[in-house]
Amino acid sequence: METISTSEITCPNCGHKKEEEMPTTACQFFYECENCKTVLKPKEGDCCVFCSYGTVACPPIQENKNCC
Repeated sequence: METISTSEITCPNCGHKKEEEMPTTACQFFYECENCKTVLKPKEGDCCVFCSYGTVACPPIQENKNCC
């Protein structure tokens, strides 16, 4: 299965959506919404903001690897 490198991240505060390129070798712990400036952090149990707020899980999770 091919790893997907982009994910649409949705701000839970204002609902703004944006497609972003995901890092392939590290987790992204923080993401600032360009619309409302809220800084997103992963939900409890998730490794990164893409796993919490994205349409696609981060590349390490997609590849069944230990993330972070």
